[in-house]
Amino acid sequence: MKTILVANPKGGAGKTTLSTNLAGYLARQGGNVFLWDLDRQKSSLYWLSNRPAHLPAIQRLDSGKQKSGEGVLVLDSPAGLHGDKLNDLVKRVEKVLVPIVPSSFDLAATRHFLDELLEEKAVRKGKAFVAIVGMRVDAHTRAAGKLDEFLAPIDLPVLAYLRDTQNYVTAAFEGKSIFDMPPASVAQDVAQWRPIVEWLAQ
Repeated sequence: MKTILVANPKGGAGKTTLSTNLAGYLARQGGNVFLWDLDRQKSSLYWLSNRPAHLPAIQRLDSGKQKSGEGVLVLDSPAGLHGDKLNDLVKRVEKVLVPIVPSSFDLAATRHFLDELLEEKAVRKGKAFVAIVGMRVDAHTRAAGKLDEFLAPIDLPVLAYLRDTQNYVTAAFEGKSIFDMPPASVAQDVAQWRPIVEWLAQ
């Protein structure tokens, strides 16, 4: 099973938003999609419990011992992830997405995490690939500029900056992803996701 880890040790970095919308996108593509929520708050599972029955199915996974068969698994990781727990998860996955929001506290925490992540054996040996997604970033703002400066020296692909929009908030309340919403209202957001899904497909 192809497994994608969404990880950042800082709470509020956008892990659940990225995980649920990724799962929603994958479900739209067909095949089996599984969502495993490792965070204590279980926000992804709460979202999944509200998902309308008529939308493409996303299956809940509660344990690595469950038999899940073929498909794609999205792992929504907990805050504070590091050390042995990080090592154990990275060994299980092919791709790691690191969401980052442009605040000084988040950038400081993420810098240390990225250094630790790049030292993981699976990453060093090219068995797991890492990329960054900016969350709640509006272009041409001071915050976007600060995030650009932070990411410039880091030798990792920056796939996209996802804008700060109520579309994500509305979708979350309804158990949907932006890919389940009326196309005309989310066209800009769907376009911002294109490099993310292209990287995941590589």
